[in-house]
Amino acid sequence: MKILISGASGLVGEALSRELAKDGHTVARFVRPGRAASAGDVQWDPMTAHADVPAREGADVVVNLNGAGIGDARWTPARKSVLRSSRIDSTRVLVDALAQMRRKPLLFISASATGYYGNRGDEILTESSEGGFDFLALLARDWEAEAMRAATCGIRTVILRFGVVLSAEGGALARMLTPFRFGVGGRLGSGLQWMSWIALEDVVEVVRAVIANERISGPLNLVAPNPVRNSEFTRIAASLLHRPAMFPAPAFALRIALGGMADLLLLASQRALPEKLIAAGYSFRFANLEAALRGILNRAS
Repeated sequence: MKILISGASGLVGEALSRELAKDGHTVARFVRPGRAASAGDVQWDPMTAHADVPAREGADVVVNLNGAGIGDARWTPARKSVLRSSRIDSTRVLVDALAQMRRKPLLFISASATGYYGNRGDEILTESSEGGFDFLALLARDWEAEAMRAATCGIRTVILRFGVVLSAEGGALARMLTPFRFGVGGRLGSGLQWMSWIALEDVVEVVRAVIANERISGPLNLVAPNPVRNSEFTRIAASLLHRPAMFPAPAFALRIALGGMADLLLLASQRALPEKLIAAGYSFRFANLEAALRGILNRAS
């Protein structure tokens, strides 16, 4: 198959490009102006709504992973605008280009996040659960709405609601483990908030499964089947790193340091379960957090 990937330079995009190429697929990237391009890559500029539609012809699968890093900078009004534009506007440009293709792709896979559900305490969240109403929830809702327009063009569309992706190659986990490495780790706030997570290896395997299984469509919780509370993550991380976990970060201190990011990124609770993946018979490589973290730390060392 010919597979086109936007956001191919990110953690998930790089791993996905590498592994799909190993499978024998022809993998090409969406490349912005001024960036180095390889043969088969597609030029596009979502900021000016430009996309090289002819270059996309022949694509069987399009994967949309575009989006500025949620936790990379404080959420000023300008930064919030960037977060929305890099997801919603870029997805709109991409779907518009797919609609113009003579032979449309068989499959469009687009990223979203479990932030779609908002802060839900202990409630179990499946793909049929209603969305929330905070900034991240509304961001995800609008992002998904743009992506689902591809389905009206007759393209099978799958929305990946990512939990926290755990990997030895970088991403959020490195930031999460840094305090523990220096012996100053601890729970965040009460520690009762649920964390939905998934190993990078399972992300790649799920995409493979989605490509192969034509019955999978719509939103998909891309999370392991065993979410954990932050206090449990803290205990496991400290144990595996042989460090203490005696320095909790009070909620008020996190809010002073990070503003609105603290409540939605660190203190919000999403107990998401991969109901549709389980129903489709997917078998997780890493269903247990301790096993996942142990494998990641072993590879990193």
